[in-house]
Amino acid sequence: MSKHGLLLACALASTVGCASKLENPTDYYTYRNQPLVKQVEDGMTEQQVRNIGGPPSSAMRRKVNAGTCNDYVLNQDGHQQAFHVSFDRDGRVEHSGFMSCAQREKVELEKAQKNVEHGGGY
Repeated sequence: MSKHGLLLACALASTVGCASKLENPTDYYTYRNQPLVKQVEDGMTEQQVRNIGGPPSSAMRRKVNAGTCNDYVLNQDGHQQAFHVSFDRDGRVEHSGFMSCAQREKVELEKAQKNVEHGGGY
């Protein structure tokens, strides 16, 4: 691998590591100053999230992992973007990101199925 290729790989790896809320990095740059993106952190209560972002556009009970999930629609310069905040069984933020709750549930289901298929063994 060339020196430039190695530098690029390292830069991309560090960017991915810092971007826990990202499914599409462009979304982060566009919406990064939205209160839900900027201020919501793991461990917050649902009431704290509502104080920041107001009521969600919809909410659902999670099926793969116990808890709930709130959907929001972010608006910026005439564009809209789905954003979700998932809460664990204790009502604390467990995950947030640029996808709907239904999309997040699908990701969690695929991850759970993959763990079962691999047996989690040695």
